[in-house]
Amino acid sequence: MELKMRIAIGQFNQLSDERLKFARQIGASGVLLNTPVLPGEKRWEFMDLLRLRTHVEDYGLRLEAIENTPVSFYDRAMLGLPGQDEQIENYQATIRNMGKAGIPVLGYHWMPNRVWRTSSTTPGRGGAQVTSFDMDLVKDAPLTHGRVFTEEEMWKHYERFMKAVLPVAEAAGVKLALHPDDPPVPSLGGVARLFRGFEGFKRAMEIAPSPNSGLDFCMGCWSEMGPGVIEAIRYFGGGEKIFYVHFRDVQGTVPKFQECFLGEGNVDVVEAMRTFKKVGFKGFMIDDHVPHMVDDTPWGHRGRALATGYMMALLEAVNKLG
Repeated sequence: MELKMRIAIGQFNQLSDERLKFARQIGASGVLLNTPVLPGEKRWEFMDLLRLRTHVEDYGLRLEAIENTPVSFYDRAMLGLPGQDEQIENYQATIRNMGKAGIPVLGYHWMPNRVWRTSSTTPGRGGAQVTSFDMDLVKDAPLTHGRVFTEEEMWKHYERFMKAVLPVAEAAGVKLALHPDDPPVPSLGGVARLFRGFEGFKRAMEIAPSPNSGLDFCMGCWSEMGPGVIEAIRYFGGGEKIFYVHFRDVQGTVPKFQECFLGEGNVDVVEAMRTFKKVGFKGFMIDDHVPHMVDDTPWGHRGRALATGYMMALLEAVNKLG
């Protein structure tokens, strides 16, 4: 059965009965797990991954993807440190096990020092709490990994990593989806950030020219970069390089921005959804970081319900209107 553009639920790490029922009741196609809690300090094993998939399917849902292994699975590979060869071998094993377990997509990033925000309590619309980033507050942050890692070094390590893991992904039938740097600035904590603009992603796809190498298109990160979000959807979506989408937005761009509700940010979200339709995107979309609404849960059920409903309505409209 050919899959169509669809809306899923994501950004949790354990398959609780409550989360799966929520996904089913809200009408999601399936779920994405972010850094699932699984046994294994260096790699994930076949049976643990298989049980994840069948657990999701028992609720009438599809395990659309896993986004992110623990950073500790490949941080030495990202930084070119001793132990990188062992990490790459274990990452290859994880990909093979995902393929055998029937999990089609592995999302990954190239941020050894992870996502940065300078506040998680910035007031948004109606007093909703949103995350924000201000480069002025962290421009003198201490080195996170003991020394400066240059852009040239980080590209060298990325190319080495992809040339090792991509053939394994091809053989296993697993797609690797690259997430942008968040925030998309040149460097944080002394570590260069490669995937902060169009040219970085273009270079990544040229390094790894394969149907199994593509993007987790985080619309919020692209919005943080500045103008050109719709054009990027056309370019990478038209080349079938977008495997799935984080459909979110921000107000402002680097060096200073804050997250927001859909429809009040930088991006024309109606045009974005129409563009995904026009380029023939057949993957799934999820919400991502959502404003924390009044009386919300720690995971953000209210904010996620609003964002997911908004996305579903947009998708239905563009499907009917063409």
